[in-house]
Amino acid sequence: MKKILFATSEAVPFIKTGGLADVAGTLPKYFNKEKYDVRVMLPKYMCIKEEWRNKLQYITHFYMDLNWRTEYVGILQYVHEGITFYFIDNEYYFSGWAPYGDIFGDVEKFAFFSKAVLSALPNIGFRPDIIHCHDWQTGLVPVYLDHFRYSSEYYRGIKTIMTIHNLKFQGTWDTGRIQDITGLPSYYFTSDKLEAYRDANYLKGGIVYADWVTTVSSSYAEEIKTPFYGERLDGLMNARSNCLSGIVNGIDYDDFDPAKDPHIAQNYSVESFRNEKVKNKLALQAELGLVQDPDKMMIGIVSRLTDQKGFDLIAYVMDELCQDEIQLVVLGTGEDRYENMFRHFAWKYQGNVSANIYYSEAMSHKVYAGCDAFLMPSLFEPCGLSQLMSLRYGTVPIVRETGGLKDTVEPYNEFENTGTGFSFSNYNAHEMLATIRYAERVYYNKRSDWNLIVERGMKKDFSWNNSAKQYEELYDRL
Repeated sequence: MKKILFATSEAVPFIKTGGLADVAGTLPKYFNKEKYDVRVMLPKYMCIKEEWRNKLQYITHFYMDLNWRTEYVGILQYVHEGITFYFIDNEYYFSGWAPYGDIFGDVEKFAFFSKAVLSALPNIGFRPDIIHCHDWQTGLVPVYLDHFRYSSEYYRGIKTIMTIHNLKFQGTWDTGRIQDITGLPSYYFTSDKLEAYRDANYLKGGIVYADWVTTVSSSYAEEIKTPFYGERLDGLMNARSNCLSGIVNGIDYDDFDPAKDPHIAQNYSVESFRNEKVKNKLALQAELGLVQDPDKMMIGIVSRLTDQKGFDLIAYVMDELCQDEIQLVVLGTGEDRYENMFRHFAWKYQGNVSANIYYSEAMSHKVYAGCDAFLMPSLFEPCGLSQLMSLRYGTVPIVRETGGLKDTVEPYNEFENTGTGFSFSNYNAHEMLATIRYAERVYYNKRSDWNLIVERGMKKDFSWNNSAKQYEELYDRL
């Protein structure tokens, strides 16, 4: 039986700010229980909902040195859907209204967490074969592990994997300050280890010291070796390319299932979507005050409204796009200029554009089910989950060919009648617009082809089963 510990700063259902929580909380359920004992360790934030906090059982506590400070470390646990979750407790670090705050506070908080993860192991009677670290918040785990091995037999032989969910976030701060926080010897702070561009970089430390590095799609694993996507670590990614691989994330096929989704007006499946799916469109049009027309092509967007997601492209051609025979439904929050842009166009094209500047899980399901197409023109996208959800709901994705979007959406080929969506390669507003208009032509003029695109997309398997198998192979190799 292989023992695996996920170290993460967030995990569903306890705390979530992004896709990382879905991976850390959902993926462990899909491993073969007879061969892998996968457990998860995360901070016990005060902002975890009380209903969960009240269920946690105290195991033990101890005191740990963090350089010149002595800190309390409490350990609690809870078994959820067969998976054991451990919670590291320290009210000084984990109080507050949100899991993350200012970077200068976060670097200390996650140095404490990384060291506590390792220090807790002898106290919980679980010695993992592999510690699977997620993102910069756990980047110091492989570094501390290297340091611990010199003084303790217990830590020798434990392997580490570092998974990069988004290379943009690295956890960097002043080297002197990080040295003071972590108490790590100065030889860890050289340019071949933790130091990058005169600052200390947590993610870099994790990448340098981990036994294997993964990222969340094979295209992204290739892209981050180039200066454009490499966020100034492309040299390091090339140096580590012999132990770098990409494994696409999945989605929970129980949560995202149009056949039994409680949030949507009409359930449907790959067999019945031709007649039933449109009822969700009519319900959504009614709810959002749009013109009710079952035949009008409806395009959905569910996203953070930021540059990374390609909203500068949309802004550039928004007026032209709204004059097409389409309806546009937007759900999400983000930069003021994009929030206000969608509000403006919802006012200008009343009845055809709906701007929902908030986030709601239930509304996102209605958008996935009700729309005909889903727009995702990202500048970069390590994996992306929205396109997987839209495929699952038979809503045809229109994406830019980058990262996980390129790996999961197969472009429609009208001559061979293949493909599950539409895509464009250059980061260019008019190339995007031309692709959207091509999709419109297929939707209006070749409805049977369109339905086959939908059908192929719905039959694809992007459940966690797929990802879990690839991670199992990687664990076996290590």
